[in-house]
Amino acid sequence: MSDQKQPQRPLSPHLSIYKPQITSAVSIFHRITGVGMALGALLITWWFVAGAVSPGYFGFVDGLMTSLIGDLVMFGMLWALIFHALNGIRHLIWDTGRGMEIETVNKSGVFVVGASLVLTLIVAMIV
Repeated sequence: MSDQKQPQRPLSPHLSIYKPQITSAVSIFHRITGVGMALGALLITWWFVAGAVSPGYFGFVDGLMTSLIGDLVMFGMLWALIFHALNGIRHLIWDTGRGMEIETVNKSGVFVVGASLVLTLIVAMIV
């Protein structure tokens, strides 16, 4: 081993170097919504299983799921589903080799975020 001092610098680029961009935000949210939908599926499964177990247990779980907090969780899951689907369509378009210019990528990211919010509100008002 040598006694030479190593320069003090980061090993790799990280968040302190890169500025936030719409592309990185949409990518992170795509991953988060995927995990969120999996957890949400467990909640809905719990709700169905409670209905099969007993009326009392279903009443307890139904009370949680239809409370204000349950409604907020369901609204968040609805947004996650719509966002994830729209961003998935965006990725399918990219798979064809289209829309890969930087300006188009940024515009489509903003579109996915905006459209997911608007569609979530529309679906929530209908339901």
